[in-house]
Amino acid sequence: MRIVVSGTHASGKSTLISDFASRHPEYEVLGDPFEELADEGYVDLDAALFRAQLEIAALRLEEAAEGSNVIAERGPMDFVAYLEALDRLGRRGRSSVSSRAGLARAEAVADRIDLWVLLPLDDGDPIAVGEDEDPELRAAMNDALLDLADEAGPTGATVVELTGGPKARLVMLERAVAPSPRSKSQSESAGI
Repeated sequence: MRIVVSGTHASGKSTLISDFASRHPEYEVLGDPFEELADEGYVDLDAALFRAQLEIAALRLEEAAEGSNVIAERGPMDFVAYLEALDRLGRRGRSSVSSRAGLARAEAVADRIDLWVLLPLDDGDPIAVGEDEDPELRAAMNDALLDLADEAGPTGATVVELTGGPKARLVMLERAVAPSPRSKSQSESAGI
């Protein structure tokens, strides 16, 4: 199963993925695309940075074979949401052009996702962030991501929104990944 865990920065993605991977070693973990850009000299949270990460996220999905067990921190839609957030905040730059191109790129690989996990900001389990984390951009990206999920989510993928603390989110993710009794009985009756 190819899983993408999406959410704004400091929303609990890394914790959820780490907790899941420790219980499911059969899954390959694909870290945040930003990690691949750490030495590239990006210093600002701008359209160029988000567009580069979008491309990394899209390429990783293209490389993940159908039927492989992969859990990725962020997918292309995360970075479309960041580009949309820049627009909403009036931090335009090249973001509006990048946003349209990014959405087309994200939609082109959407069929490579089996399970899209959304981690919206949750007042019930707030993660405190400092001013250096750009809380305004964080909130705007969260809203843009949820809008995109409603408007342009991956077709054919199961989409789940997980809220609550780390333990509750892990339980919900494991339920989403577990085969349903119906699909198991269908597999058994098909001789699989």
